[in-house]
Amino acid sequence: MPDILSSSVAGSAAAGFTLAIALIAAIGAQNAFVLRQGLRREHVLPVVAVCAGSDALLIALGIAGMGGATAEHPGALTAVRWFGAAFLLGYAALAARRALRPGALSPADRPPATLGATLLACLAFTYLNPHVYLDTVLLLGGVARQHPHHWVFGAGAALASVVWFTVIGAAAHRLAPVLARPVAWRIIDGTVAVVMVAVAATLLFD
Repeated sequence: MPDILSSSVAGSAAAGFTLAIALIAAIGAQNAFVLRQGLRREHVLPVVAVCAGSDALLIALGIAGMGGATAEHPGALTAVRWFGAAFLLGYAALAARRALRPGALSPADRPPATLGATLLACLAFTYLNPHVYLDTVLLLGGVARQHPHHWVFGAGAALASVVWFTVIGAAAHRLAPVLARPVAWRIIDGTVAVVMVAVAATLLFD
């Protein structure tokens, strides 16, 4: 019996880790921001802590039942969808503009930002993106509640977030010879723009 219980707990943790990695690994505004900070070696640890901590908080809220409560108010969901689509389209436009202007793609394209300004930008990319809520509160939280060990599932998902943001934040400077090239950021920003438009479209028309 203890072996079966241990296997079930491990399975829930592994399921949470796997699903979370699949969701957060898709390139987006937040990941691109962390990559840029890692490339600049600027406030990387606080940025990673904010991103991972925010994911853990939102996953916990979803497991605690916020996802189900939100789904019962379609008016609120509609407002979030429209606001979120506007945010994503605005960021897509900025990313497309960067992709079309190679001179704006250098990792040293601006003076070093203060810690406060960096964290404010990080919080904006995290909490003003409705896709984050869809992935963490609604999807991960909802799936976790269907597991017998839902908080273990949530812990696995939160661990995936810690691992992912730590890896991309720490590895970015090692990829500096590649990421410092304008063509690399043109590809990244172009991909971000396309993905953000696609996500906004799903929010508006799905």
